Amino acid sequence: MEFSNLSDFKGATASSLGKGPYAVLIAEDRVEFESSLNHLISLGFRAILIVAPDELPVPDEPPSSEIKQHVIRHPSRQPGATEEVVNALIEKVPGQWIHYCYNGEYLFFPFCEDRTVGELVTWVMEERREAVLTYVIDLYAGDLTAHPNAVDLDGALLDSSGYYADTRKGGVEGDEVMERQLNFYGGLRWRFEEHVAKPKRKIDRTGLFQAKPGLRLREDHTLTDEEMNTYACPWHHSLTASICSFRVAKALRTNPGSRHDISDFRWHKSTQFHWSSMQLMELGLMEPGQWF
Repeated sequence: MEFSNLSDFKGATASSLGKGPYAVLIAEDRVEFESSLNHLISLGFRAILIVAPDELPVPDEPPSSEIKQHVIRHPSRQPGATEEVVNALIEKVPGQWIHYCYNGEYLFFPFCEDRTVGELVTWVMEERREAVLTYVIDLYAGDLTAHPNAVDLDGALLDSSGYYADTRKGGVEGDEVMERQLNFYGGLRWRFEEHVAKPKRKIDRTGLFQAKPGLRLREDHTLTDEEMNTYACPWHHSLTASICSFRVAKALRTNPGSRHDISDFRWHKSTQFHWSSMQLMELGLMEPGQWF
């Protein structure tokens, strides 16, 4: 189903969208759009909403009749576009799980090679959790001469260390320490922070969550229910996930303000990415919690 604009989507019935879990793929350009779409399909999402401008072509049909694919024609690079679309979906499908990502991004959760996202969210609900905190892990090409936009699936690198967290504060006065919430940093946003606006330097994103009435996604990738932004529940460690992403590397190599200052993303802590959930867990970039 294709919606000619966001207003048309808002007018659609929830039943026409199919059943969840839902994935929202925000297509900012064509770079690795199809690989990101195929990755979502492989994880077991039952309904995928593609947000794309009019000029960006998208596949007509999903590869399986069991998967619902919808296209929302909307300027995906417009400020606030992500929140507009995700919040519109939240209103339609209370109780369903939603993941959102951009082209060139790939969700990994513990043991995702053998378990579906449906199995994951079922287990998370049994743990009395309504959200999975995700860390956006930067991927980048090792050879920028061969891959000037820094995107290379076969030779993708990531930082094996250099990640850290600090206290998150909020509340009415902005000085209240938020319980079980931290701001996480690392990757290219940390190493090249002079080229990244301060509000964009965090790598944490509440990237998989259960919709409910009144819930809203905010510009900083957090939700208005503060408990859903926590990295763990009060009684034990919670499962977390990673979104492996070329988005920052691509931006640093294409934006006029940074592309001439960066000739190589590699450093002594770069390592080959094996597209493996086990590798991400071994590097401490996500946590299985009690899910064995």
